[in-house]
Amino acid sequence: MNTSFRRIVLAVTVALGLFVGLWAEIAPRAFYDSFPGFGLHWVDAAGAYDEHLIRDVGSLYLALAAASLAAIVARTAAPGRVVGLAWSVFGVLHFGYHVLHLQGSALDRIGNVVSLGLSLVLGLLLLPPSRRRGRIGSWTRA
Repeated sequence: MNTSFRRIVLAVTVALGLFVGLWAEIAPRAFYDSFPGFGLHWVDAAGAYDEHLIRDVGSLYLALAAASLAAIVARTAAPGRVVGLAWSVFGVLHFGYHVLHLQGSALDRIGNVVSLGLSLVLGLLLLPPSRRRGRIGSWTRA
């Protein structure tokens, strides 16, 4: 069974994937110059502009968003758990890299760690099986 909680977490991952993915795909140079916005600079501090790499990142985020959206409408928890695994693997590796290569102002560093940590946590929240009450009142895994 796909729970309301799982659907909410999936909806947040859809929003995250669309925000990053569409920006990187539609305006890769602007993404490079000013992601995540608000005067912060997380991408341009990491090296030279590479449109191909920026668009690849956008494609990855859009693919994760699409999978998350599909899992929202699924009747079972399994698709959401698989999507959670994908977000978690990506999140561990992405978070790990950035924690070891922090750049920019203190606010940039803190924002980077918090946002990437949140992205990882969202994936991890999707991994556990759902619990639902069976017909005789026992808890069963779904």
